[in-house]
Amino acid sequence: MTGSTLIVVPAWNESGSIESVVHEIRAELPWADVLVVDDGSRDDTGLKARAAGATVARLPYNLGVGAAMRLGYRYALARGYDYVVQCDADGQHDPRYVPQLIEQLAEADIVIGARFAGEGNYRVRGPRRWAMILLSVVLSRMAKTKLTDTTSGFRAANRRAIELFAGWYPVEYLGDTVETLIYAARRGLTIRQVPVAMRARMAGTPSHSPMKAMIYLFRAAFVLILSVVRR
Repeated sequence: MTGSTLIVVPAWNESGSIESVVHEIRAELPWADVLVVDDGSRDDTGLKARAAGATVARLPYNLGVGAAMRLGYRYALARGYDYVVQCDADGQHDPRYVPQLIEQLAEADIVIGARFAGEGNYRVRGPRRWAMILLSVVLSRMAKTKLTDTTSGFRAANRRAIELFAGWYPVEYLGDTVETLIYAARRGLTIRQVPVAMRARMAGTPSHSPMKAMIYLFRAAFVLILSVVRR
């Protein structure tokens, strides 16, 4: 790989998986640096990440993925990185796809690791899936390309996007995924996607109750409307 790459891993109370995630990233991507942003964890996430070989930046209290990634982009800009790749701390993102994401940055400013583009068997049903489809349809029109997974947190950014996000990055719900794409598309940045397979969490149990799925649908629609009308 050419150019310097920073893997940013936002983490909140992920002590059960963070060591394995950092070890895997360093093994698969020895040419990349790893920054774990400890988002005010109440456990020893930061200590385990540092012990595994990552650089750790700690927020004083939990601010959300958006704030953690904003810090990551500012860190990357200040240190002159060419590429930033966001990976989850729960092990769902396979670092073996990172080279494919970065290769696409030759033709784009932002590349999304898409779960619904033909790779793997990840499935979402019900209201959550409806919300994802709605978001993807609208954002595909704005970005002038087919996007199937606009809520994916597995994504890569080049220098142009790093400079943009270091100065502006929302911390609100879905802001780190949906609103950042809208903001980037409006400013002429090119967005593409690469098919990826999603894995199961290494630790912890996600909640998929019908009530939370409905809340997600309504929140997603509200965020989309707000992002489109916001100047």
